[in-house]
Amino acid sequence: MTIAETIKDLTQRRDSLRKFLDIDTLTAQIAEEEKKTEAAEFWNDPKEAKKVMLEIKNKKTWTTAFKAVNDSCEDMAVMGEFYDAGEATEEEMMAQLATTTKLVEELEFKNMLRNESDSFDAVLSINAGAGGVEAQDWTEMLMRMYIRYAERHNYKVVISNSLEGEGAGMKSVTMQIEGEFAYGYLKSETGVHRLVRVSPFNAQGKRMTSFSSVSVTPLVDDTIEVVVDMSRLSWDTFRSGGAGGQNVNKVESGVRLRYQYKDPYTGEEEEILIENTETRDQPKNKENAMRLLRSQLYDREMKHRMEEQAKIKASQKKIEWGSQIRSYVMDDRRVKDHRTNYQTGDVTGVLDGKIDEFIKAYLMEFGAEG
Repeated sequence: MTIAETIKDLTQRRDSLRKFLDIDTLTAQIAEEEKKTEAAEFWNDPKEAKKVMLEIKNKKTWTTAFKAVNDSCEDMAVMGEFYDAGEATEEEMMAQLATTTKLVEELEFKNMLRNESDSFDAVLSINAGAGGVEAQDWTEMLMRMYIRYAERHNYKVVISNSLEGEGAGMKSVTMQIEGEFAYGYLKSETGVHRLVRVSPFNAQGKRMTSFSSVSVTPLVDDTIEVVVDMSRLSWDTFRSGGAGGQNVNKVESGVRLRYQYKDPYTGEEEEILIENTETRDQPKNKENAMRLLRSQLYDREMKHRMEEQAKIKASQKKIEWGSQIRSYVMDDRRVKDHRTNYQTGDVTGVLDGKIDEFIKAYLMEFGAEG
C-alpha cells in the first residue's frame, strides 16, 4: 500500500469510528450532563450525583480516545502535504503513519468492548489442577503473570484470598483487578492453562505437564438500584374485609397495583399485578404494594445477573488434559492459544505479563459473542 493509499485508508477508518461510536451525540450529551454538575444543588443527592459523574467519565473514555485519533489523522494529512512538497522526509512520514495506525487500531480494538459488564473491574481466580506441586507452582506463575499484566496497564490489584500449596506454589488465589475495562480485556483468560516443562521438582529432570484453571467474572456492585417508572403504574381500589356483619369494610381500603413491566434486556412486556389488603389504611396498603413491586423488580434483576454469571461459568471446563485454552511449552519456546491459534515464541515475555496479543486475537474473533 502506498503512502497516499495508507492516508486514505486511515482517514476512512477514522470516519467510520466517528459514525459507529456516534461521537457527535456523545459530545452533546457530555456537555449537557456537565451543565448539571454546575448547579448549586447538584450534590444534594450524592447518589444521583455520583451516577452522573460516572456517566460523564464513561462517555469521555470514547470521546477522548477519538480526539487522539482525529488529531493524529489531521497531523498525518499535514505531514502528507509536506512530504509531497519535499519538505518532510520519508522517515518522518512513516513515523507519523505508524503513530496514527496504532491509535486507530487501538480504538477499533477497544470498540469491541461494548457490553455493559466490559467496563467493570474484574475478579480473577486461579486454581491448581492436575499435577500436584508442579500445578501449584504453575498457579503461582500465572498469578505473577496477571499481576505483571495489571501493572503494565496501571490497574490496581488486591489479593482477596489465597491458599498456599504444600511444598511450593499456590493451591488457589483470588484477586480483584481494578481499572478501565479490566473485565472486558481479561474475560478472554477464562479457561484451563497448560504448562509443559522440564520439572524443577523432579530429580530425573523429566518433562512434566500440569494444569491450572482461570476464572474471570465482572465485579458488580451489590447495590441494585430499583427504578419504578411511575408512568407505567396505575391503581385500583376495592373493599376488603370479613364475611359480613361488623367486619365488613365500608371503605375501599384494598389496593390493586398494575405495573406495565418492560424487560430492559429482552424488550418483552407484561403486566405485574399486586393486591394488598394488609391493613384498613389505604395509604399503608399502597406503601406495602409498592414495597412488593420493588421486591419483584429487584428479584428480576438479580435473576438476570445470576443467569449472566451462569453463562460465564458454563464456558469453564474441567481442569484436565484436553480442555486447555492455552499451552505454554517451555523447552519449545512456544505459547499457543487453541481457540484462535495465535502463538508466540516469547515465553518469558508472556509470563512477565505481555498477553495483550492473545487478548486482542480472542476479542477480534469472539468479541461479538460477549
